[in-house]
Amino acid sequence: MANFTVWKFEDPGAADRAFKAVKGGEADGLVKIIDHAVVSWPEGAKKPSTQGDHDDTAKASGWGAFWGLLLGALFFLPILGAAAGAAIAGISKSLSDVGITAKDLETMKKEIVPGTSALFVVTEPIDPDRLAERLHGVQATLVSTNLTDAERRNLLEAFGQ
Repeated sequence: MANFTVWKFEDPGAADRAFKAVKGGEADGLVKIIDHAVVSWPEGAKKPSTQGDHDDTAKASGWGAFWGLLLGALFFLPILGAAAGAAIAGISKSLSDVGITAKDLETMKKEIVPGTSALFVVTEPIDPDRLAERLHGVQATLVSTNLTDAERRNLLEAFGQ
């Protein structure tokens, strides 16, 4: 099963640096990256910038739709009040197959703010213990995941949380 995780960083450039460490882990056979998105939101910017790379057209179209729905709902829809709650609930139904709930969406929206960055990554772990060693000391907050409770605890321990 694929793992979906969202990590928040207190620096607009930190998520990109963390992704490079994960990518290095993939090169060493520690993880398989299915897809990712990096969100960077510098102080003073009205909206964050997003980036990701898609290796081929088929992958880009499928994951592009996923990231467009998720990131668009979080950062680019100008909705307020009760309409925001209804929109989040509707979008979460579309994302529930990958384990993203309305509560997850609300948490992401609350946590990822100006002055921060986030790494959204979909992976298949091959050697999670060795990957965690590679990321040890990275200061990040786990915002959302579809990992089991045991997997989540191990990951948080690796990050010293």
